[in-house]
Amino acid sequence: MAEKKIITVLEPTDEYPHEPDPVANYNESMYFNTFDLEQEIGGWFRLGNRVNEGYAEMSVCLYLPNGQVGFMFGRPKISTNQEMNAGGLKIEIVDPFKELQVTYEGKICILNEPKQMANPRTAFKENPTLDCSIELHWEGMSPMFGGRPTYDDGSELIQESETSFAKAHYEQHGKMSGIFRIGSTTYQINGLGLRDKSWGPRYWQSINWYRWLPMVFSEDFAMMLSVISRDETNKIIKASGMILEGNEYKIITDCLVDSVWDSDGYQTGMECWAKTKEGKEYTISGEVLSLIPLRNRRESPNGEKLHTRITEAMTRYTCNGIVGMGMSEYLDQIKDGQPTGINFNGR
Repeated sequence: MAEKKIITVLEPTDEYPHEPDPVANYNESMYFNTFDLEQEIGGWFRLGNRVNEGYAEMSVCLYLPNGQVGFMFGRPKISTNQEMNAGGLKIEIVDPFKELQVTYEGKICILNEPKQMANPRTAFKENPTLDCSIELHWEGMSPMFGGRPTYDDGSELIQESETSFAKAHYEQHGKMSGIFRIGSTTYQINGLGLRDKSWGPRYWQSINWYRWLPMVFSEDFAMMLSVISRDETNKIIKASGMILEGNEYKIITDCLVDSVWDSDGYQTGMECWAKTKEGKEYTISGEVLSLIPLRNRRESPNGEKLHTRITEAMTRYTCNGIVGMGMSEYLDQIKDGQPTGINFNGR
């Protein structure tokens, strides 16, 4: 009997919420980031519907002048997966794969020292919270990258929900313009960035560590580098990504991320290398401009307390003399007080 072939499927309807899988940890997530290269300010926005658990994960993060960060997180209650709209954050599809709208009405905590968010209870208590309004319009400037892996006969791949991070995932670079309004101050944004969407079972503890580096240099030059360790042995490291040149993605077949760390185990910079399927090589340097540490905690079925740290850093990138902006998002499990990937550089 012939082995089934795996293909990747992506339809315009995938921009909209799906019928949830019958698993407790089903997550449908949409994420956007945008960076104004001239002002060196930006932000990211995420809404993850965990409808079978009765809530959504809502995050808004703004990188402001002078190193300030505005941040808000919530777990608003939801009862359906019919829309991406919770906790004041709303994502609307204007034209699938082409135009989307992101708005937020709510509060935001202003941090002069963003690393205080390592202890969120103290950070929210000791820093001012202001009214915040966000209106942003997204316009895709690249093809779509990714989708849902499936067998060519239409049947789904079987995944174990306890160890899954997502069954489907896609990304796109684009332009994002509009305003951040914080208190009486309004910031006009004319930014470039990346968005992604994923759906399926997810626990943040399903991956040992990863380094996710989306970056944009211009409307026709952008990239995303990804290095993932799925288990604690670090024997299986997946290095991948894509590079936008013109209006076409070149697939990365290998990449390296060598990180520089501070005394708290946060990234301050990185030296990267990537190679495409065509054999073209790229050298990229990153400098962290502003970083906020976030966390996710849960208890395993056997009572073990699990702690995941995700550091979200606005980062200035340089490639072949061209300066751009983006994120360096580092996820690590915390074991004995240390991030699991801190001693691993390269791939």
